[in-house]
Amino acid sequence: MRVLQLNTVCGFTSTGRIASDIDGILKEKGYESYIAFGRGTPMNCDTPIRIGTKWDTYAHVVLTRIFDKHGLGSKRATREFLGVVEELDPDIIHLHNIHGYYLNVELLFDYLKVADKPVVWTLHDCWPFTGHCSHFDYIGCNKWRTQCFDCPQKNQYPSSKFLDNSKNNFSRKKVAFTGVRNMTIVSPSQWLAGLVRDSFLNEYPVKVINNGIDLDLFKPAKGRFRKRYGLEDKFVILGVTNVWTDRKGLLYFTELAGRLYQDEAIVLVGLTEKQKSFLPPNIIGIKRTNSVEELAEIYSDADVFINLTLEDNFPTTNLEALACGTPVITFDTGGSAESIDKTCGFIARQGSLDDTLSFIRIVKKNGKKVYEENCLNRARRLYDKKDRFADYISMYERIQNIDE
Repeated sequence: MRVLQLNTVCGFTSTGRIASDIDGILKEKGYESYIAFGRGTPMNCDTPIRIGTKWDTYAHVVLTRIFDKHGLGSKRATREFLGVVEELDPDIIHLHNIHGYYLNVELLFDYLKVADKPVVWTLHDCWPFTGHCSHFDYIGCNKWRTQCFDCPQKNQYPSSKFLDNSKNNFSRKKVAFTGVRNMTIVSPSQWLAGLVRDSFLNEYPVKVINNGIDLDLFKPAKGRFRKRYGLEDKFVILGVTNVWTDRKGLLYFTELAGRLYQDEAIVLVGLTEKQKSFLPPNIIGIKRTNSVEELAEIYSDADVFINLTLEDNFPTTNLEALACGTPVITFDTGGSAESIDKTCGFIARQGSLDDTLSFIRIVKKNGKKVYEENCLNRARRLYDKKDRFADYISMYERIQNIDE
């Protein structure tokens, strides 16, 4: 069996690591595996296929910024890539993020319909069934259910600074993405799976496969994090994300800081230097790190992990915290709440700091030790990447057998 995966990046960020982890498991089983990507330097894959050049990406960015035609550029790069696909002749094509300024989605799906190969498409956000945005919870927009137009998030990723092409984008995506004979959609969360079933993609079967993480890396770790930052006698409240924005809850954390006791402190990982300069004194800001060992140490030293996101699918940060034995408190946003149960965390109403603070006090009163083993057991039972990504291999094998 020969499998080709497509994603914006290869081997880094959450989606890139998912693709490279699947690639590794396929090769362990003796299958052929390739990852096609459009941006960055490939990691953790010895058979990467680059789509286009940085100049193709720049041109696609310009097309998006001016004309709001994201996913409709990169024609030359996509045609050349599809020629490579023809020669490679994969048995299964697995799509991940096909947005990100590197692919022409109409050309890609025209090929998929003609080639008539089994296709798996893992959705990591909502971009495939909207006219512009990748998430719409933050503003409560439901135009995607019928017809996008006059997009209220035109300036958000993938941002357009001038024209609003959301109505046309929606119509073109609907035509392009429907009518693939043998395609299965995978969602990391029940929440996103429900949205897919309410969208124009509802003609396809939808399977839920949760994200997985490397439990050999994310595990309880002893370090010097608390001593390094003078937190030995503090109750540590942790937040982690790649990019901090209001949608990821940054303002909620700064407001929460004003309601904490003297023996409590917040640590936020993933901040820029500019963001760090505006923090109140009881928030310690740390820049983004790609060191899993450092992250595991921080997760392990925290007393509780807080996820105040206002839009998300199935955040791996929750899983990483659990795997390090740290209980999770999350807003009831997207699929975030699906990652925990009452033995290892709490679900706060979206936007409610009263709920959040109440749950923090409960964890503080009970002590982290009460939750630690439950957190570890849930991570081992449900979120071991070896098990979750083996689910993909089983699905490939089943699809190939049916197709034959």
